Order: sequence, then structure tokens, then C-alpha cells
Amino acid sequence: MSLKELAMKLEDFAKARDWEKYHSPRNLLLAMIGEVGELSEIFQWRGEVEKGLPNWEESEKEHLGEELSDVLLYLVRLADICGIDLSHAATKKIAKNAIKYPPN
Repeated sequence: MSLKELAMKLEDFAKARDWEKYHSPRNLLLAMIGEVGELSEIFQWRGEVEKGLPNWEESEKEHLGEELSDVLLYLVRLADICGIDLSHAATKKIAKNAIKYPPN
């Protein structure tokens, strides 16, 4: 699913529940920050973890996926409400970073 399709799905979800009135940029940002906090708690006392999380239980990975999804969904909704094409903005940012940080 593309980010655009995800944004449309989120818009439909909010409309169906009459939540659009609550989806101001500020409110969405604060909600996303709350979710980033929940995501941070998962890693808080683990120290460094290996790529792929080989020592994690499946239930822990599922919980991580849920928290990552919460952050993503709020980010996509925030970008949409602000009129930002997130795919386009991210692509431009990667190109800028490639110039700013060329490979050695």
C-alpha cells in the first residue's frame, strides 16, 4: 500500500468516526509524540539489540510492530492534514542528504 493510499484510508477512518475535528496538526503531533514515548519504552532497559531482534519473543515483536505502526499512522495523518506529500518530501530529503553526505 502506498503512503497516499494509507492517508486516504486514515481519512476515511477518521470521517467514519467524526474524528476530523480533533485532527489538527498540533493534536496529531502530540499524539505521535505520545506513541514515540510508548515505542521508546520497549527499548528502554534492553541496551543495544541485534538487527532482526533474534532474541525477542514473537509477542514482543508484535508489540513493537503495533507501536511502530501507531507512530507511522500519526505521521501519515499529520502530513496529509498539513498538505505534505510525504513520499515526495522523503524522496527529496534523501536526495539532499546524498549531496550533503556523499559516500567516501
